[in-house]
Amino acid sequence: MKNIVPGSPEEKTEQWAERGIDMETWGFYVSGVRYGTCRKEGERVFHSPLDVTSGEFLPERELDPEDDRYVVLGKMNVREALLHLEPCQEGIRRGEDRFTASSGEIYEKKDKGNFNNKIWNAFPRDLAVKDGQIVAFTTPARELCSVLVKDGYEDETVLRQWKEMGFGLPYLVHGPETFMVPMRDGVKLAADVYLPVKRERAGQEMAVAGPEGKVPTVLVRTPYGKRVGAETYYRYVQRGYAVVIQDVRGREDSEGEWLPMHYEVEDGDDTLNWIADQKWSDGKVAMTGGSYLGYVQWAAAASENPHLTAMLSSVCAGSPFVDLPRRGGCFNSGSMSWAFMVSGQRSDASLMDRDDWDELLDIRPLEDIAPRALGHQVPFLKKWLDHPDYDDFWKMGNWKERTGAHRVPALIMSGWFDDNGMGTTEALDLYEDYTEKKVILGPWKHSGNADYDIHGFALASNALRYDIDLVCFQWIEHYLKGVENGIEKTPVVEYYTMGSGQWKTAENWPLPDGEKVTFYLDGKAADMAVGSGSEAGHGTLSLAAPENECGDHFTYDPENPSTHIIDMSENELEVPENYTDEEKRIDMLSYSTGVLEKEFTITGDAQAVIYLSSDCEDTDLMVRITDVDENGRSMKLADGVMSVRYRNQFEHPEFMEPGKVYPVTIRTTKLSHTFRKGHQMRVTVTSSAKNFIFPNSNTRDGFNSQEIRLAHNCVHHGGQYRSAVTVMQEPEK
Repeated sequence: MKNIVPGSPEEKTEQWAERGIDMETWGFYVSGVRYGTCRKEGERVFHSPLDVTSGEFLPERELDPEDDRYVVLGKMNVREALLHLEPCQEGIRRGEDRFTASSGEIYEKKDKGNFNNKIWNAFPRDLAVKDGQIVAFTTPARELCSVLVKDGYEDETVLRQWKEMGFGLPYLVHGPETFMVPMRDGVKLAADVYLPVKRERAGQEMAVAGPEGKVPTVLVRTPYGKRVGAETYYRYVQRGYAVVIQDVRGREDSEGEWLPMHYEVEDGDDTLNWIADQKWSDGKVAMTGGSYLGYVQWAAAASENPHLTAMLSSVCAGSPFVDLPRRGGCFNSGSMSWAFMVSGQRSDASLMDRDDWDELLDIRPLEDIAPRALGHQVPFLKKWLDHPDYDDFWKMGNWKERTGAHRVPALIMSGWFDDNGMGTTEALDLYEDYTEKKVILGPWKHSGNADYDIHGFALASNALRYDIDLVCFQWIEHYLKGVENGIEKTPVVEYYTMGSGQWKTAENWPLPDGEKVTFYLDGKAADMAVGSGSEAGHGTLSLAAPENECGDHFTYDPENPSTHIIDMSENELEVPENYTDEEKRIDMLSYSTGVLEKEFTITGDAQAVIYLSSDCEDTDLMVRITDVDENGRSMKLADGVMSVRYRNQFEHPEFMEPGKVYPVTIRTTKLSHTFRKGHQMRVTVTSSAKNFIFPNSNTRDGFNSQEIRLAHNCVHHGGQYRSAVTVMQEPEK
């Protein structure tokens, strides 16, 4: 007789059969763990969710529309997916390669009958199709992936790879138990501890998984609330790891001052030591998380704490004058929505969603923005503004500068359109000569592995990965448990090339075989005088430096800045967009290659050297790289910005003398892109980027001045002033 586990999906199916109910059952999985059994009955959906504390599936009940457990666990609305099953199935029956479901979702054929969810409001729900029938929905979401699959078809999904990992039955989840963890200065930080528990218990005593009841730990440090989305970390507990989720200093239930990034090196160090001292800890800790949760990993690593054994770094924030809040020394206006969200003791995402951002960002001095908008001052914003230059205050939070010789094995993940992309660039620079790393770079926003279409920039059907969480588990299993799973033998770098839609591998980053190609700015092909600013006024990019010295002039007005095209309420700062209309402005210089006669691929970041003169003491420079197609659409790929006063260093300003020419070096964000035959590569230069940086007043008070000046700027090229952009060309293979 078949042995059926009580409370299991198999038992549920058998019970339905006994009642004469012939229903298809679907399993919901995250990272290979089954969290629910679901079925559709007419316009109703029923489910048996997993109780992670007992390992049993709860009695079946209707899935309420307000029940978001599966959305929290894996970013998938299971009820909606099953109710929209038939409309999606109808599109497949019609044999259409692209169809729109009644819900508005657009699906496009991928391969072998599978379909990608091309346009949707949140995370996609891709379809797996077998013999003309939908058998699974798959949702990738940054560093996890969820699957809703018809029972019996698990091997048609990424679950087959999880099965091959051979984890066995998940452990039970004990917790959370909250502890106030003491820091070296007496401040206590709140931390929730979740422990993996064996299914067998000895009397009343809890039996922690692992040799002698000791297990490795996954640490999450967050400013957004330790209970927010805590369920997503169950998957680590169920695989035999303790999980510690901590509110960083000054946030939620933790004591102390909330000053972003300032205390994280020391607090990370103290937290790691506390974990290692616990009776259930084997002394080995991995950290995980993205954005600020990525930043705190590198900060903790900078302390050289011996217990930090591995990192899962996703879209990590970087140093304060390179990434956030002062990109290239300019003040990042795009980060104000984030500052509003974390302005109180507890995060409030609704504070980002406003329709008056244009008005608020025009307020000077900047110290008045928060009181006008929120009714109160935001202390950390005030402190940021009290330190205009890079001083000891900022150095406290610079993990790259504070990192010594010690390195921690790190899985580094980011996207070409990540607004903390410069943070990942700093991590890659730090780890260039370090071998125990793995790098995954995709065509993603800060929100990660979740979009096939970004602001009108369509990606190929393979743009998203279903295996990111699998790779993450392999990484920590290898370094924390010593499992020989071969992860250290996989390619060091995996990256996606836009334009060609290919995933590629490399031995290191930057690419060891990349070739530097320099394009020189030249205005000789067009009239670039003040006021031209039309499409006919574009200059050229040339492989040969112009012999004759020349200057292209433009007037920058702080009251009429050019626009960095984003949606402020979206909190995504580096999305691709069509800049065709912006490039017609009289204060934007454009330089383009000729129409390409063959494909041209660049992979890496770019470096621009712009020779600038001005009649003002200070101004900003923004450089963009775009791809111009046959129809003239100019899509942004990468950009970089620099406050000219900081052109040599950030410690103190160096103001310009009117009329004197200065070289300004600007590093752009990363990219890998194939410019197709018939396209052009374009570089634009201007002095503003509304929504991204606060406009420079062109005075000594910079972005925070109530007084403004018009800046008559000139970009010099040719002769001794070789303004140029250098890119890394990928060799043809």
